[in-house]
Amino acid sequence: MTATVIAVAQSKGGAGKTTLAAHLGVAWATHGRGIAVVDTDPQGSLTEWYRRRAQRLGTEHTGIGFAAAPGWRAPQEIERQACGRDIVLVDSSPRADEDSRAAIRCAALVLVPVQPSPVDVWATLPTLEVARREAVPALLVLNRVPPRASLTATMRALLAEYDVGLASIGIGNRIALASAFAEGWGVAECAAGSSAAAEIESLANEVLGLLPRGA
Repeated sequence: MTATVIAVAQSKGGAGKTTLAAHLGVAWATHGRGIAVVDTDPQGSLTEWYRRRAQRLGTEHTGIGFAAAPGWRAPQEIERQACGRDIVLVDSSPRADEDSRAAIRCAALVLVPVQPSPVDVWATLPTLEVARREAVPALLVLNRVPPRASLTATMRALLAEYDVGLASIGIGNRIALASAFAEGWGVAECAAGSSAAAEIESLANEVLGLLPRGA
């Protein structure tokens, strides 16, 4: 079995791509999927999350495979992690450069988190262009959404102008997500039943529905 690779990519900093990757990975793992996460971002935030997770649970009991492989090593490591698993999540470089392009090139789907502001939407365009050039489908995910329905509706209307998918579920700007990530958890593990966990679960299910059958 070879995993379906999902790249989480965004050239705009602060969109929450690393946090989203961690929470989605845990959500799928808790439902019995074979999951690995690969950190190709030189900043290494996902690596630190996994280190804390391994400290809490023990390296053999994290429930998720992990590798850090920035730069030219990324494609080979992604391929290695894909063996015998269902899904590999790749936290890509925060720039629309060759490293980000390499991660996207390995993927069957690109998740692009975007905060609901015009500036963030415009800054997302380089990532969408890389996905288009690599012929990899992209799915925009409204992330860190404030509790202002009118703003969210406006941003959804703006994003609908682009020829790209838009997730029906948005992820709120919730403290539970940041707190869980900081401790090496997924929100599904430490805040089950919360609004944050419900949103991540809904997005995880929506993304699964877009993947090739058997993923």
